[in-house]
Amino acid sequence: MNLTALEQLLAAHRAGELETSEAVSRIQNLHYEDVGYARVDHARATRQGFPEVVFGAGKTREQVIGIVERLLQHAPNVLVTHTDEGTFGEVRNIVTDAEWHATARLIRIQRDKTELGVGEIVVVTAGTSDIPVAEEAALTAEAMGNRVKRVWDVGVAGIHRVLAERSLLQSARVAIVVAGMEGALPSVVGGLVSVPVIAVPTSIGYGASFGGIAALLGMLNSCASNVTVVNIDNGFGAGFVASLINRKWEEQSAGAVGRSRRQEQTAGEEGRSRRREQ
Repeated sequence: MNLTALEQLLAAHRAGELETSEAVSRIQNLHYEDVGYARVDHARATRQGFPEVVFGAGKTREQVIGIVERLLQHAPNVLVTHTDEGTFGEVRNIVTDAEWHATARLIRIQRDKTELGVGEIVVVTAGTSDIPVAEEAALTAEAMGNRVKRVWDVGVAGIHRVLAERSLLQSARVAIVVAGMEGALPSVVGGLVSVPVIAVPTSIGYGASFGGIAALLGMLNSCASNVTVVNIDNGFGAGFVASLINRKWEEQSAGAVGRSRRQEQTAGEEGRSRRREQ
């Protein structure tokens, strides 16, 4: 549940600006909102660090628009993945600051651009054909408050290309490495850096690549100990996990502790005041 929104709601009710029945209804919707075809999770950002993301494939345009509208009532940033330009046009009619990213087939609404990362995230591809998946990862990480560097087409068939980017790779806080075919590049990058490497297999390749299965198995069997793997073509998942690794959790935790102490102090003062009155 969004605690800031809850505090504002309770303050409005206490001030007489909100009827009890309306306050109850809004509190219910702070948790999730049942719109019939979807249960929109408004508490996702509080639990996981970012609002619910809309997977566009398989949804009608009306459903995507309905979910986006409700998410924007509670969150400044919204992503729609695996969608099309026609859906973007419909979304843009009601959300004029929505962005269309054709390469990644992704709609992004980014009103809060607060930087939340400790360092930079670098997104690397083995080939140009892997860029759509990599761009989905990069756009996701940017929407979650990270600085992102992109390094395209440095696959192992020309190993000198990735070695030329060694300085950039070693300065990153997290690396996302996207590759199809045999999926060898994440192991190479993993051997060059001392940070987490998130490997993303893609469905790019010839027959025996089995739609990304070969790359997936190769990455799962990496001998580089800092390599972990997400699902085939899951650029969004890689960008999300990289963002959580890179997030300034220490500052947020300190803020939460400070708020807790202030709340305890206030509660203690109120208790002493009541005892004096008695």
